[in-house]
Amino acid sequence: MAARTHTALPGDGDPALADFAGHAPGTRRWCFADQLGPHFLDAPGQPVLLVEARSVFRRRRFHRQKAHLLLSALRHRAAELGDQALFLQTDTYAEALDQVTEPLSVCAPTTWPARDFVLRRPGVTVLEARGFVTRQADFRRWAEARSRPRLLMDDFYRAARRVHDVLMDGAEPAGGTWNLDHDNREPPPADGRVDAPAPWWPVEDEIDEQVRADLDRWVADGDVAFVGDDGPRLFPVTHAETQERLAGFLDHRLRAFGPHEDAMLAGDPWLAHSMLSASLNLGLVDPAEVVHRAEQAWRDSVAAGDPLPLNSVEGFVRQVMGWRDWIWHLYWQLGRDYRHGNALAAHEEVPGWLAELESDAVEANCLAHVLADVRERGWVHHIPRLMVLGNYALQRGIEPLAMTDWFHRVFVDGYDWVMVANVVGMSQHADGGVLATKPYAAGGAYIDRMSDYCGGCRYDPKKRLGDDACPFTAGYWAFLERNRERLAGNQRMRQPLSGLGRLRDLDAVVDQEVRRGTTAP
Repeated sequence: MAARTHTALPGDGDPALADFAGHAPGTRRWCFADQLGPHFLDAPGQPVLLVEARSVFRRRRFHRQKAHLLLSALRHRAAELGDQALFLQTDTYAEALDQVTEPLSVCAPTTWPARDFVLRRPGVTVLEARGFVTRQADFRRWAEARSRPRLLMDDFYRAARRVHDVLMDGAEPAGGTWNLDHDNREPPPADGRVDAPAPWWPVEDEIDEQVRADLDRWVADGDVAFVGDDGPRLFPVTHAETQERLAGFLDHRLRAFGPHEDAMLAGDPWLAHSMLSASLNLGLVDPAEVVHRAEQAWRDSVAAGDPLPLNSVEGFVRQVMGWRDWIWHLYWQLGRDYRHGNALAAHEEVPGWLAELESDAVEANCLAHVLADVRERGWVHHIPRLMVLGNYALQRGIEPLAMTDWFHRVFVDGYDWVMVANVVGMSQHADGGVLATKPYAAGGAYIDRMSDYCGGCRYDPKKRLGDDACPFTAGYWAFLERNRERLAGNQRMRQPLSGLGRLRDLDAVVDQEVRRGTTAP
C-alpha cells in the first residue's frame, strides 16, 4: 500500500456531510440490522426506524442460523423499543422508506452499496460511522501521516492503544511489551481439554419461535433458500444477552484464552474464545466498552493478587481494537476494487461439496470436522477459517471473490466489510501482499501440530505422494510450484521456494494434485 494514498469514501469532500460528524437532533434514527446497540442512538428516548427487508435473503443463500440470528436480533430490538420504534417489514428498504415522511438520520452503514443507497436518499442525514474503536477520520489521518511504504496493523494497534489509553502504564505498554502473540501459539492441551467452562448460552423465546416459523414458510414458498442446519440459537441477539456472554467470558474464560488461541480441537470448537464476534458485528455492544472492561478485569485481578495472564488479556484486546478495527478501516482505505484482486491467478470454482457444507463427502479429518462445525453452527474460530478452509482454497486455486462470498454467507458473524480484506488479502493472498507479507499456506505438519484432527485420519500429514498423501501436505508443494514465478520476489518465500529444488518427486506430486483438483479429499 503506497504511503499517503487516500481512497475517497462516500461523502468525502462534501461539506454537508462533514466527515459524517455531528448529530442530527430531532430526527428519527434509522438503524440497520447491524446497528442494534444503544450506542447507535444519541439519546435513550430517540425515535428509531427499523426495517426488515426480505429481499436481503433472496440476494444470497445464507446459512440458516445466520438468517435466524439477524431476524431475531432485529425483532428483539423492535420489541425492546416498543412505541419508540417504527418497525417496518417490507420486501425492500426502498419500500419501507417510501412510507416514512419525517427526516431520518443514520450512522454510516458498513458496506459500499449501503452507503451509496443512504447517500442518494433524500431526507436522510448520514452521520459518522459507529461500532468501532477508532473513527474513520482518525484512521485516515493516521494512514496519510505514515512515512513507511506499507501500512502495518501492529503500528496502527500501538497508536490506537496510546490514543484510547488501553493497557498502558503511562507512555509504555502494560508489562513492557506491545504484543504477546508469541505466548499464544501453543498446541492444544495433551488431554484435549481447555481449562475453561462452556460459554454462556442464550435461551430461545417466542420471537425466535416466530422467526423459525417465518423462515420455514419462506423456504416452503420457494422465496428463499439456505445452507446449513437450523437452530438452536447460540449467539446473543440483545444488548442484555451480550452483556451476559461478555461477563461470563471475562469472569470465567479470559484467563484460559491466550495460550491455546490458535489451537484446534475436534471435540471442543469453542475452546476459551469469547464468542462475541457475532454480537460485535450486529452492533449489540460498543467494542470500546468491551476492551475497557477486559482491561479493568485485568487490573482488578492484579490488585486482588491473582492476576489474569497478560498474554490472554492483550491477545483479546488485540483481536477487538486491533485486528477487527484494522479490517474495517482497510475495507474503505483499499477501495471498491480491492475485492477483485487475484494476484495468484486463482480461477477454480467453489466445489459443490464445499458450497453445500457436505462434510460427509470429505475423508480428510480436519476439513470434515471444520465443515461439520460450520454446517451445524455457522461458526468456527479464526484458525480453522484461515489454516483449514482458507488454506485449502489457496492451495487449490479457488477464485478469491467466490471464496469471499462463501465466507460471507456461511458464517453468522460474516459481513462484506469483514470478509473482503480477511479473505482476499489475509487468506488468499490475492492482493499480492498488500495485507500480508506472505501467503498463509501450510502443509499437514502445521495442522498436526496445532490440532488433534490428524489422529485416525486416513491421510498421513508426513506424506506428499500416494493414496494416503495428506491433501494439505501435497497441496502445499503443488501450490508453491504453481506460483513459483509469482512469489519469486517475495523475500519471506525464498526459503520455502528453495525447498522445491530438493523434492525429487515434485513432478509426480504436482501431477497427483492436478488429478485431485477440487474433488472432495
